[in-house]
Amino acid sequence: MEPEVLDRSRLGGCTLEAVLGDMTVEQVDAIVNAANTSLLHGGGLAGAIVVRGGDVIQEESNQLAPVPVGSAVPTSAGRLPARWVIHAVGPVWGEGDEEALLRAAVRSSLDVAVSLEARSISLPAISTGIFGYPKREGTAAIVDEARRWLHAHPDSRIERLRFTAFDRETAGLFAAALQD
Repeated sequence: MEPEVLDRSRLGGCTLEAVLGDMTVEQVDAIVNAANTSLLHGGGLAGAIVVRGGDVIQEESNQLAPVPVGSAVPTSAGRLPARWVIHAVGPVWGEGDEEALLRAAVRSSLDVAVSLEARSISLPAISTGIFGYPKREGTAAIVDEARRWLHAHPDSRIERLRFTAFDRETAGLFAAALQD
C-alpha cells in the first residue's frame, strides 16, 4: 500500500501529517510500535513489525522487557526501512487513568526519538486497537500531546511527525485531530 497523506500542517520547524499507510514501510528514522508491557510481538502492528523487520527486533525487545505503561524504549529496526523501532506501552482501556498514560507514552516516544537524534517519526494510534481505547478520543489525545511536546521543545530536531494508520477510519481521525 502506497502511503496517502490525508492532512498536513506545520508547527514550528516540524511538518505533521496524517497518513493512511503501512507503518512497516514508512521511510522515517523511527517508527513507534504500540507495544504491551512484555514487548511480545504476537499480533497487530507489533507482529507485523517483527514479520517484516526480522526476529532481531523481538530478541532485542526481550532484553528490555518489562516496560511500564506510559514508557517507551528503542530497538533496532532489523530489515525495516526505518533505523529504529520505539516501543511505546499505552494503557488498556478500563484500567484507569488512561488518558494520562496515553499522553505519557506519546511524550516518552518523542523523548526517545530525540535521544536517538531521529528527525522523522511515524506514530500509530497507540492503545486504540486490541487495548480498546476509543479511537476518536485516542487519536485526538495523541495529536494534542505531540503538539504540546513540540511546543515545549521548540529546539528539537524533529522535522517530520507522521500519524500513521493502516485503516482509513483511524487515519481520518488523525486528519480531523490535525485540523482542530
